[in-house]
Amino acid sequence: MSELPYIDHYDRLILRELEANGRKAYAQIAADLGISNTMVHQRAARLKEIGVLKNVSVVVDEKKLGYEWSAFTGLVLREDSNSDLIIEALKKIPEVIECYYITGSYTLYIRIVAKNSAQMRELLYEKIDHIEGVLKTESLVDFGCAFKRNVPI
Repeated sequence: MSELPYIDHYDRLILRELEANGRKAYAQIAADLGISNTMVHQRAARLKEIGVLKNVSVVVDEKKLGYEWSAFTGLVLREDSNSDLIIEALKKIPEVIECYYITGSYTLYIRIVAKNSAQMRELLYEKIDHIEGVLKTESLVDFGCAFKRNVPI
């Protein structure tokens, strides 16, 4: 097991600021925290280098882009050893937006978005069910996210 990186109080403060607004200028973060701009730059660079701060990304509202349907789908595979090939096939379907390895009845658990029920049916029955090695799928319709957050910093 690898050793966890050392994260101190200032690292956590900077991470919290970036979590709240990933586009916030380092100079503003420095001013808000009462530390130097150089310190924020150095700390952020180190956090990126050690892999704690992965990236700053845009979060889009799926519904405002027309994706009214979402489902979590468990995949039963003929052979778990084929999961890499199946994952590559899933990556080619833009509406599959998340994919996880899990324990239990399924090997993979994915999240799918669709603009309507017809598209959801097409994705499940004509695309995902036809991927070589997928034995069975089971879906749960998602009625909306109650909340989503990062791990405590």
